[in-house]
Amino acid sequence: MKIRDSIAASTSPFYSLEFFPPKERENWPGFFATVERLKALNPLFASVTYGAGGSTQDNTLEITSHLKNVMGLEPMAHLTCVGATRERIADYLRRLREVNVDNVLALRGDAPKGQDIDWDTAEFRYAADLVRFARSEQPDMGVGVAGYPAAHPESPSFASDLRHTADKVNAGADFIVTQLFFDVREYFDFVERLRAMGVTVPVLPGILPIQSLESVRRILSLCGANIPGKLYLELDAANEKGGAEAVKDAGIAFAQQQIRSLLDGGAPGIHLYTLNRADTCLRIAEAVGMR
Repeated sequence: MKIRDSIAASTSPFYSLEFFPPKERENWPGFFATVERLKALNPLFASVTYGAGGSTQDNTLEITSHLKNVMGLEPMAHLTCVGATRERIADYLRRLREVNVDNVLALRGDAPKGQDIDWDTAEFRYAADLVRFARSEQPDMGVGVAGYPAAHPESPSFASDLRHTADKVNAGADFIVTQLFFDVREYFDFVERLRAMGVTVPVLPGILPIQSLESVRRILSLCGANIPGKLYLELDAANEKGGAEAVKDAGIAFAQQQIRSLLDGGAPGIHLYTLNRADTCLRIAEAVGMR
């Protein structure tokens, strides 16, 4: 089933989940046990990543197939432009359909560490190119894309970033999943600006529970998200008072607050970046009341 149809049919707020499968096969049983626990959230779909440059694409195919055909979830496999050719993407899309996977998330992607990419010569320069190609190869496949409430770190302006987001939808994307953010006003402003541009597809807010001060610093350096000064001071104070566990508790409490505000403001559902941590996600859902 296409995810866009499930979103349209949903009559109440929902969760969707993003998983980061382990590279080592011996760690897969533990990963699947985590997924099984998070089925308690009745997720509308499960997004499945792969390594930079498609380095674990075959793993993603096998794991995505298992989520769909053994565990009964609706998976969404990631696609990226990095190192992609038309032949490889066409083959991957075909193999996904052979194992009954009906949805993909089309991303530009990041270069593997230590490598530079000449985007001017790449076969797929923008995520919109990937969306367009996926649509031509598999017209009946569902296609989601990413959106950046705080703008992509490489975008020259917010306006430019919004145009690229609209381009992805105009190329055939069914819905948008946002990058993480820490100020819900950024999400609602992002949606409002897209609607003013004629973009009507669903926009799902992506929430990542803060686990530690180190993780916050790493995330901010990678994705360009902003953290409110008040929140950072609260996390720093928690760290001084109770260490890493207190920071985690504060991060979970803040995620709960975000979710309540988003749902009260009309967000259709919540996309949880799970970090493969079932306890954290279940704790958040229990407090919010969405289980």
